Amino acid sequence: MAFELPELPYAYDALAPIMSAETLEFHHDKHHQAYVTNGNNLLEQSDLKGKSLEDVVKQSHGSNAGLFNNAAQHYNHVHFWQWMKPNGGGDKLPGSLETKINEDLGGFASFKDQFTKAGAGQFGSGWCWLVLNNGKLEVTKTPNGENPLIHNQVPLLGCDVWEHSYYIDYRNARPKYLEAFVDSLINWEYVEKLYNEAS
Repeated sequence: MAFELPELPYAYDALAPIMSAETLEFHHDKHHQAYVTNGNNLLEQSDLKGKSLEDVVKQSHGSNAGLFNNAAQHYNHVHFWQWMKPNGGGDKLPGSLETKINEDLGGFASFKDQFTKAGAGQFGSGWCWLVLNNGKLEVTKTPNGENPLIHNQVPLLGCDVWEHSYYIDYRNARPKYLEAFVDSLINWEYVEKLYNEAS
């Protein structure tokens, strides 16, 4: 199953000024496209052709670094565009998700604190995550393109902390970008959809 670059679910300028059209054009059209192109070339040479994206990610981990890096980043970005929406973010969460965050993470303020610290504390490139791990919500972080699938966790929300995700708009102020992501961009309905599918 060849990788395909998905259309953005909103206009390039729809997330401005939190995330600029210039950032989205570079990030989606150049960076994500490169993962798709390189991933497809490496997939052709592998024995994983025809597998689902999730299976390619899991099965290439530890055995085919090039394919894993591109497939995992493709997976991450397919969801990343969906994890954001215009006028998103904030603490107005869907009911079932709010209850679960209160139970497992001590409420929205605690989630925000853990999530932004995980992203700010990820040395170099990587991601911070809200995952479902054995039925419990946890905040984690991973280096480079690695994602929770390879740790047998379900990713419910991820924020890209590679520099190309924020440098145009925030320069080196990664914590400011993370705060803006949580306050103004998160598509909580999509997070809830993934949570319901995993529960």
